[in-house]
Amino acid sequence: MNRIIILGAGYAGMTTAMSLAARTRRRQDVHITLVNPQRRFTERLRLHQVASGQQLADLQIPELMAGTGIEFVEGWVTAVDATAHTVRIDDERTLPYDTLVYALGSVADTETVPGVDDHAHTLTNAASAHALAATLGRLDPGATVVVGGSGLTGVEAAAEIAEQHPDLTVLLLGRAEPGSMMGARAQAYLLAALERLGVRVRAGAEIAKVLPGGVELAGGEHIGADAVLWTTGTRVSPLAAAAGLTVDERGRIVTGDRLRSVSHPDVYAIGDAAAIRQSYGVIHGTCQSGMPTGAYTAAAIAAELKGRQAEPFRFGYLHQPVSLGRHDAVIQFTRPDDTPGRFLLTGRSAVFYKETVSSAPWGVFGRVRKYGAGMTALWRKGGRSTKIT
Repeated sequence: MNRIIILGAGYAGMTTAMSLAARTRRRQDVHITLVNPQRRFTERLRLHQVASGQQLADLQIPELMAGTGIEFVEGWVTAVDATAHTVRIDDERTLPYDTLVYALGSVADTETVPGVDDHAHTLTNAASAHALAATLGRLDPGATVVVGGSGLTGVEAAAEIAEQHPDLTVLLLGRAEPGSMMGARAQAYLLAALERLGVRVRAGAEIAKVLPGGVELAGGEHIGADAVLWTTGTRVSPLAAAAGLTVDERGRIVTGDRLRSVSHPDVYAIGDAAAIRQSYGVIHGTCQSGMPTGAYTAAAIAAELKGRQAEPFRFGYLHQPVSLGRHDAVIQFTRPDDTPGRFLLTGRSAVFYKETVSSAPWGVFGRVRKYGAGMTALWRKGGRSTKIT
C-alpha cells in the first residue's frame, strides 16, 4: 500500500488531495490521508470580510471530500520524523507514510515587532478574524482602527472595515505606498478608492512597537488606536526544521525543481511552507501560486506511482486582484514574474473577476471530483508555466 499523507488543508493541500484522489481513484494500492486542525475550511482569501463582520459559507472539509476516498484526520501535527517516515498528531497518534506532502502554510508574524502578539489582531485564521469582528462591533463611533501594513492584505482589510463600519476612523500605516507593486494607473485607482471610503493612508511609517492603546513608530511618534490589525509579515511552523529537513532563513522547506525536499526526496513541500525557486526568484505565498503547486504535486505523485517522472515545475503569475470593499476592485494583470503588465480591470468588471477568483477553488474541486484529474490545470499554460493535464 502506498501511504500518502498531506499535512494542511489550505488551498494547496486541498488541491493536492482532491486532484490526487481523482488521479488514483481506480487504484486499490493508494491510501490518501489529509490532516488538518479543524474540519471547517478557512477561506483565507476572504478573512478580511470575516473581520469586518460578514458571514461566510460553512465549508466543511469532509463534505467537500465526500466520495473521494480520502481519509480526513482532525488534529494538530506536533512532530514529523523524516527518518522513521511518521507524523505525530496531538492526540498521540502516529501516522506512517511513504510519501509526505507538507502544506502547513504560514501564519502572521507576531514575533518580530514587540507588542504585536499581545495587543494586535491578525488575519491568520477564522478565529482571529472573528475576534477582530467582535472588537470592531464594540467600538464607539469615531474610534480609530490602525491597519499595520500597506500590502494588498492591509489594503483589502482597510477598505472592507471602512465600508462596513463607516462610523470608525481607519488608518492604514505602512512603509510603502499602497499598491506600489502595481502599475501607475492601477495604483492611482486603488488610492482613489481608499480615499473615497474614508481610509486615511500614511506611507513611510514603520511601526516599531504595538501598545495597549496604539502604536509607536520608529521615530518615537505615538499614534492612538482603539484596535490594531497587523497584516505585515508571515512565519512558518518550526516543524520542518525540527525534522531535519533543509530549510531557508525563514524556515521554509527548500525544494528542487520538482517540489521535493532537497534533503528528503520523499517529502513534497508546497504553498507558503516551501521555498520554491523559479528563474525570477522564490515564489511568494498566495492562493494564485499555492493551488498550482498542489495540482503539480498530485500529478507528480501519480506519475511516480506509474514509474514515470513529471516535468520540472514552472510557474508564472497572472494577476494581482484586490477587492476594495464589496462594490469595487482593481485587477492588475502581470507578467510571469509578477511585475505589472499593460492591462487592468476596475469597477464592476473587477468585482466580478475578483469574486470569480475567490470562489474558484470550490468550482475546481467540484470539477476534479466529477470529471477527474484533467480539470486541474489552473494557471497560465505554456511559456514559463508547467502544463498539467
